[in-house]
Amino acid sequence: MLTLVTASAFSQQRDKLSSMLFEEVFEQFNNIHHDTKTYKGYKVLAVDGTTVNMPRNPKSDTFVTYDGNPKGYNQYHVNSLYDVLNKTYQHCVIQPQPQQDEVGALTFMLQWYNFTEKTLIVADRGYESYNMFCHLMNTPNVDFLVRVKQNNSAMREIKKLPMMELDTDVSFVISTTQTKFDKENNHILLQVQKNKDRIYSPKTNAGRWDFPSPYPMKFRVVRILLDTGEYETLATSLPRSITLSEIKELYHARWGIETAFRELKYGIGLVNLHSKKSDFVRQEIFAAMTMANFCSRIASTIVMKQKKENMYEYKVNMKMAIYLCKKFYRMENADAKQLMHDIAKYTEPIRQGRSDERNLKAKSFVGFVYRVSA
Repeated sequence: MLTLVTASAFSQQRDKLSSMLFEEVFEQFNNIHHDTKTYKGYKVLAVDGTTVNMPRNPKSDTFVTYDGNPKGYNQYHVNSLYDVLNKTYQHCVIQPQPQQDEVGALTFMLQWYNFTEKTLIVADRGYESYNMFCHLMNTPNVDFLVRVKQNNSAMREIKKLPMMELDTDVSFVISTTQTKFDKENNHILLQVQKNKDRIYSPKTNAGRWDFPSPYPMKFRVVRILLDTGEYETLATSLPRSITLSEIKELYHARWGIETAFRELKYGIGLVNLHSKKSDFVRQEIFAAMTMANFCSRIASTIVMKQKKENMYEYKVNMKMAIYLCKKFYRMENADAKQLMHDIAKYTEPIRQGRSDERNLKAKSFVGFVYRVSA
């Protein structure tokens, strides 16, 4: 039976719920499912962040302003761990955009997440740092594959390597001091803010370091020649049983998190918020991720019958799968078998090796007058 309530009454009841409840639902939904797809025994998790636009509110800690946009805007930054093989969100850390800290968010998730299975963390540029690599190497059951800079701003030991395809190990010692012994042994100096009570200049080039000093480090560096003629450099802790071509394939799989963000915003509807309060927005983020995982897990159970005469293999059309799953939740006495049957009707070809130039455009908040239903 449908009960009509006013928008005000609905908001008042919703205000009684903490966003932490929605986070707990998201976590428990993941805990009761065991996603089985792995790569040579590795669970492959991509890490990246995306922004969620909010109504303008200069008093909020999400308010961003700079010379190019003096009027300002509001955003949350959503840092996610995403299983690219099973196409599910595993965890996320939500930060106000002015306090965006993707490296700090990943450090927190490494400490919080229970890595019971052998796991590979795949990340793009921006996550590379000595401190981050140490955290990854010191997390049980975790290996990493991180794209790193290869120009003058690259790590010192990586900058020394020739610009050609290679697969080598680099080893060095990190030190937070600059003693005679450190200099004689070519230790890499990492400047840190040693006195937590002291106020440092914002121009102080100090990095994070959560480990003893001196600290020996060793990891594998691979440089891959792309079809464009450019090189891509990756740092990894993977053993050499994982070949250069397999590393290239694993890093390419990271693109799945970009597709997932697009589906989260435009398929699930996170781009069209239905709230102004920060805690309500957090509720919507976790609710959207829970629904995204539901849709992915339902779609993964669909058995696709491939025809020999087809040029391509076919997969479930996720846009239609999301639409049908959302419709399923709105219906009384919905039929789960019928849902599966309906999803199987909508397919699309898998076209390998396609590439398009990314057309990045700033997206503003969609006003409530023009929003669409979730």
